[in-house]
Amino acid sequence: MTIRQLSAHEKPPMELLLLADPSQKIVAEYLKRGRCFVAEIRNQLIGVHVLLPTRPHTIEIVNIAVDEKSQGSGVGKMLLQHAIETAKAMGYTTIEIGTGNSSIGQLALYQKCGFRIIGVDPNFFLRHYEQDIIENGIRCTDMIRLSQDI
Repeated sequence: MTIRQLSAHEKPPMELLLLADPSQKIVAEYLKRGRCFVAEIRNQLIGVHVLLPTRPHTIEIVNIAVDEKSQGSGVGKMLLQHAIETAKAMGYTTIEIGTGNSSIGQLALYQKCGFRIIGVDPNFFLRHYEQDIIENGIRCTDMIRLSQDI
């Protein structure tokens, strides 16, 4: 598997990005300001992550997704580690990520990779998304914010 930054002439992999964030409008907005990286095996896109600077010395993983056929194979962990190493190489000292209260698997993965919960943004998904998001039989309402010093 190789992970590389998407070049300026390539179209972002919206199908993958929308697995992690169902709002095409929101995804398009942060793609304008962030850096998109793709994971490939034999020229087949299987994963994506987007890094977005948010404050001095701080960058956020605003999207991370793995093709449904490749989920559970360690690709997500490799993407997360790539994002952390890339942020370090870019000179950032803090990396953040947010996920829904219903994203149980993601919350476990992020904490296993060194992220710590730093807060909750109540009703984030009710304020910013028109349609309900249901995951693991749970309505996604709150954004769980996590951070790691790098």
